Amino acid sequence: MTVADLSERELVARISSRLPPAPSWLVVGIGDDAAVAEPARNRLDVLTVDSIVEGIHFDRRFVPPEAIGHRALAVNLSDLAAMGAEPRLALLSFALPPALPCNDFDAITSSIIRLADKHHVHVAGGNLTRSPGPLVVDITVTGTAKRRNILTRHGARPGHDVYVTGTLGAAASGLQALASYHNGTLPTTLEPCIRRYLYPEARTRCGLLLGRNRAASACLDLSDGLADGLHRISEASGVGMLIDAGTVPIEPGARDWFMDRGLDPVLQAMSGGDDYELLFTVDPRRRSRLVSVTRHGGAPLTRIGSCMAEKELRLRRRLDDGRTIEEPVPGGFSHFR
Repeated sequence: MTVADLSERELVARISSRLPPAPSWLVVGIGDDAAVAEPARNRLDVLTVDSIVEGIHFDRRFVPPEAIGHRALAVNLSDLAAMGAEPRLALLSFALPPALPCNDFDAITSSIIRLADKHHVHVAGGNLTRSPGPLVVDITVTGTAKRRNILTRHGARPGHDVYVTGTLGAAASGLQALASYHNGTLPTTLEPCIRRYLYPEARTRCGLLLGRNRAASACLDLSDGLADGLHRISEASGVGMLIDAGTVPIEPGARDWFMDRGLDPVLQAMSGGDDYELLFTVDPRRRSRLVSVTRHGGAPLTRIGSCMAEKELRLRRRLDDGRTIEEPVPGGFSHFR
């Protein structure tokens, strides 16, 4: 059975039946023309929307439907994490090819609901439409934050330290492996990287703590890679950055994968997207505020460089012979170029 065999009302019912009871602040949920939510007291709304498109963001030959749904919501949660916001509700919009099996539709929606429940997000409504082309999953998520706790890309200043959460390169190597071996046996050593690509985890707790402690002067999530993130904070804040290549935290399995193929692990980890870690800057005078983030944020923090007044992005490398060289930070990923 495919989605073409069911009416829109029946498809909506398949989603509604899986949802937990609505919270008290959701006045009107699924079933009306729009959702109605009671504002959170003394907090600002933070809104984000993201689409994932078949053939651009995922390949159904090797990305299972559960991962499609998970990724569609995780990318939005990561945006809220970068803003220091607490997720609240989600609106789902699907463009469905008629041949999509109902079992795949159920798996996509069920994985969205599972991840939403984990982050205390309620699905409040959305839209379904037929697609003559690829499968598209578009999700809007709203969150809340106190005014003073909201993080942006604009606060980095010369002398501020540059940090990242977690490790980098896992998703890029996982995607390369899936694309290379989707008809064969995947290398077991790369399983953690493959899972990082298929089921990314937003750094929600880290973002909340960075905002509440007012530890970060600027912050964004690494959807399109570290290189892209460095350029974006540099442009928004009007600063340059000097990054130490030796401190960039590369996932061990990813490093081995890149080196085995003659690729530069640092450049691959910096240019590869889909890690959804946080890149942020910190005034050294506020470095002590990172203690609680390290203890309770759920991810390690690594200092990888510092901001400078000269509006250049430089990557410093230490060569085997002891010499130090500097090179420009590569450009980041772009959808339109």
